[in-house]
Amino acid sequence: MKKLVLILAAVVLLIACTKSDNNMTINEQNFLVFGHFYGFCGGESCVETFKLTDEKLFEDTIDDYMGQNLEFEELESGLFLQVNDLPDFFPNQLLNESETVFGCPDCADGGGLFVQYSKNGNTKSWRIDQDYNNIPSYLHEFVYKVNEKIGIINK
Repeated sequence: MKKLVLILAAVVLLIACTKSDNNMTINEQNFLVFGHFYGFCGGESCVETFKLTDEKLFEDTIDDYMGQNLEFEELESGLFLQVNDLPDFFPNQLLNESETVFGCPDCADGGGLFVQYSKNGNTKSWRIDQDYNNIPSYLHEFVYKVNEKIGIINK
């Protein structure tokens, strides 16, 4: 009986520690994470988070509303080609901001954006209201482009 218990325990441990072949650990120091979140929402599209590197596009498989637990899976290269220009719209002024929250993301059930930018290992994150009236004007085009790219990916 002890052998059976040990064998079962070993099998359970082995299964628990095995990761899917599609999940990848991403070690690049330069990337842009972008996504949206909606609290009063139903379905898989309520929280969508993506990671864009110089060569690939990944989707978060955890869908954590707060953006603290992220685990990425690579998406097809055709999608990467459709969204790889998003960093061109990233407002550098955002890097100089001391604030990490703009407006009141998802307070009025309008959703919010989660953005994380990493350059040479220096990573910064922001949560941005979707209502243009609540955020600085220099963020408007970027917010529009993030939503546009999410729409392209989710087609």
